[in-house]
Amino acid sequence: MNDWNVVISVYQDGFRRALRALKEYGSVERSPYYNVLVMRVKDPTALLETIERKTETNTVLYDAISRVAPAMRTVDFHSIEEFKEKITPILIEWLPQLTGSSFHVRLHRRGDRHGLRTPDVERLFDDLLLDAMAKKGAQCRISFTEPDAVIVIDTVDDRAGIGLWTHEDLTRHRLLRPD
Repeated sequence: MNDWNVVISVYQDGFRRALRALKEYGSVERSPYYNVLVMRVKDPTALLETIERKTETNTVLYDAISRVAPAMRTVDFHSIEEFKEKITPILIEWLPQLTGSSFHVRLHRRGDRHGLRTPDVERLFDDLLLDAMAKKGAQCRISFTEPDAVIVIDTVDDRAGIGLWTHEDLTRHRLLRPD
């Protein structure tokens, strides 16, 4: 599936249970990566909430799903340069939501075709946002302990899903688990 907008990580012994259960909510497929499913749904955030409600009554499903990563935006890319070019404007759009707050960028990379290095990408986008904020005369800061927001980028080969999650979102949604 090349047009996914949700990445779901599952625990080793829960793969079949998760795959079977998620089929009722949308198009779901195995990715080429171990214990990683991809889905295409109309509303990725609503899917997260639906799965969380389902896991409250179905603890076997909760034990199968490790993480749900809904994408607020997705981009396709074919090089590191194109990845940076397409992600940067999205992050710049989110500057107003980060003003005066603490945040960090987290990359979950699957596939190494383009040589994306997780620490380099995270640092690049952290610095880009700090610089852009400073140019606006505003402030924000990097924090890995109780940040006000986390920007999560999930890649599966040539596609990236990006989400901006506030501290409240992370507290409310136990399956987001960005770090």
